[in-house]
Amino acid sequence: MKDEPRCGWSLGSESMRDYHDREWGFPSGDDVTLFEKINLEGFQSGLSWKTVLDKRADFRRVFHGFDPEGVARMRERDVVRLLGDASIIRHRGKIESTINNARRCLELIEEKGSLAVHIWSFEPPRRRVAPTTAEVSSFVTSPESVALSKDLKKRGWSFVGPTTMYAFMQSMGLVNDHDEECHVGPVAEKARKRFRID
Repeated sequence: MKDEPRCGWSLGSESMRDYHDREWGFPSGDDVTLFEKINLEGFQSGLSWKTVLDKRADFRRVFHGFDPEGVARMRERDVVRLLGDASIIRHRGKIESTINNARRCLELIEEKGSLAVHIWSFEPPRRRVAPTTAEVSSFVTSPESVALSKDLKKRGWSFVGPTTMYAFMQSMGLVNDHDEECHVGPVAEKARKRFRID
């Protein structure tokens, strides 16, 4: 419903509104989804999320659907090819980071059984009430996002700073930062309450 209250950041375009209504803040235990979002949040660093969202289909195309095994097999020639692909964000460091992170992700899955099990171990305590718009705008990091960032960096991941990890936690439903008046917030919260890691 286009006329129902939403988080203010989602009102700029139809793609942003759809992403807000269908994905942002809804939990996922799928390793590919989590791996994709970690890296797209890294690509977003210094840019708008709309820029990344509008290129997401092309990112999926060039990065093997963000299947970590496929991405981990990419080499320097692939980096050079992607640097010439105007359909994505052509940033060598972020492209190389995605490939590196895929290799680190496979190591983590080997150790922990899944990326999801590890990521969700950093879920903070649930809030009793939805945050106000002013509160949400002040959220940049949290103790949990700092801890997740330190953990992944220690494991060799890159472009996973505390602010990036907090944005990742918001998007993947580890926290529910829909504004208190947003009609999607209670829906996302119900999904979070039902969510279980298999």
